[in-house]
Amino acid sequence: MNTTPNVWQEVMRGMKTWARLNSPWVLHFNTGSCNGCDIEILATLTPRYDLERLGVRLQASPRHADILLCTGAVTRQARDRLVRIYAQMHEPKCVVAIGSCALSGGVFQGCYNVLGGIEDVLPVDAYIPGCPPRPEAVIDGVVKLLDGLRARGRQGKADSQ
Repeated sequence: MNTTPNVWQEVMRGMKTWARLNSPWVLHFNTGSCNGCDIEILATLTPRYDLERLGVRLQASPRHADILLCTGAVTRQARDRLVRIYAQMHEPKCVVAIGSCALSGGVFQGCYNVLGGIEDVLPVDAYIPGCPPRPEAVIDGVVKLLDGLRARGRQGKADSQ
């Protein structure tokens, strides 16, 4: 029995995981809010805070993104778009809820058009609270998400051996 293809597939899977964890591409989606969190995400990407030093790159296409950064409470109008964008992302994909509106609906909770937080529509991997959260908090949340994914990857490797 030839085990070479299995080894090759395992090596390629490991290289893909390594590349995704060391250079994740993020997609930002605002489901409808006051835009305070959006401004903080954009500030995070500026040279002052420089999220790109961690390999993170803002991507415009969900087909190329690894992480979905969601801000704002989910409205009826944005729900279908959010689900469609999530479905277009490749596996493995992560969702980060940024700001109190994305976590629970925030100040918009109870409004006729608000369904709630991101977790009511998509599975969320990381939560970054605040109204709006500082760029340092966004960086910290993304770093902790990536560390958790690395640990999960190492644990999966240990389980398979």
